[in-house]
Amino acid sequence: MTLSSVDLTAALKSMRRAARQLATPEKCSQVLEAMGVAIAQHQDDILEANTLDLEISRDMAVPEQVVDWLKLTPERVQTTAAIFHKLSAVGTSFATAEGGNSANGYYQTRPVGIVGFIYEAFPDLGGIAVGLCIRTGNALVLKGGSESSRTNQIIASILQTSLKDLDLNPDLIFPINSTEEISRRDLARCTGIDLLIPHGRPSLVEQIVQEASVPVLPSRMGNCYLYWEASGSLDKVCQMIIESHTGSPDAVNRIEKVLLHDSHSGNAITRLWNRLQEEGFEIKADGLSSQNYELAPPPAEDWDRPYLTKTVAFRQVKDTTAAMDWINQHSSGHADSIVTADYSESRKFMAGCCSASLYINASPRFTRNAQQAEDIALGVSEHKGAAGGLIGMTAMRERQRIRHGC
Repeated sequence: MTLSSVDLTAALKSMRRAARQLATPEKCSQVLEAMGVAIAQHQDDILEANTLDLEISRDMAVPEQVVDWLKLTPERVQTTAAIFHKLSAVGTSFATAEGGNSANGYYQTRPVGIVGFIYEAFPDLGGIAVGLCIRTGNALVLKGGSESSRTNQIIASILQTSLKDLDLNPDLIFPINSTEEISRRDLARCTGIDLLIPHGRPSLVEQIVQEASVPVLPSRMGNCYLYWEASGSLDKVCQMIIESHTGSPDAVNRIEKVLLHDSHSGNAITRLWNRLQEEGFEIKADGLSSQNYELAPPPAEDWDRPYLTKTVAFRQVKDTTAAMDWINQHSSGHADSIVTADYSESRKFMAGCCSASLYINASPRFTRNAQQAEDIALGVSEHKGAAGGLIGMTAMRERQRIRHGC
């Protein structure tokens, strides 16, 4: 059945009413626990649907990278179930109020209302998005890609059945299963959506950002920078680069660009490149050479865009100020890092780098199933806020100012 804009408007009104059923933390926890159990129990059904999506996608010549994102494993399904259980355990500890600055005024947090999630491949992310929205008291519109339509449908059906089993309105989740119903652009311009989150290749995310007439929290991948300061350890640089590329299935915070202080020797640079090549990395460099390498510089536009592959481009800078200026101008702005043994240089980097998240001698590797439930996230944005760019529970709550009269 084809949906019209009138149908969508009516559906969103029903969703907003349904979200009122999540008024208590205890009810949210009950729903999340049931959903986690259901996902684990229906693992074989989910993987069967995913196998069919994979077969069709290969026949349709879907890009290999997207196929990798699409392919579910038992581990990925069980991770999704574990995230539901972890979110369930948050319970009443979820923050609902913040201090104010006067005796008769304060701020509290509340659900944003209706979240729209547009994503390609990553069928498990639809489930994780449901978990985060239930935990924060929001309703959710799911708009997955056609390449994963069967897997998306069965996951949504399992979760809606969990709601019905608890006598809750399944309209809390509204899956849009085909472009004939409602397009991505339709959703991006629907005023009934309170927050829109696009996740996928940069081309998809940028298209949604440009077309949207509602608040958008874009999920970014790649084009993260590392600055190898003069006192920094080569071993630490190598470790951080490799670890940042090991996130599964999408290495959101992968380090793809390295700015190195011009005091580093050609021998040290060569040693780093050799170790990275042994790990399967392709090396690019702007004006750098060594006894073993003669590398053509990457195109100028490469510094502004992610590779989303095991590729790292290198460029020399004269000092920390030059590195910060370059990063602020060219990085994706969601996660950048520095390797240094100089405290004053780390403080300078922290003060001058504008990225949402900074990593000081620490791997920026991203994991959705974080140890702390408060850090579970769909992805990372360059938008700065209380969560430091994480698209998780904090991002799905809004501040509300409360003021009392005398």
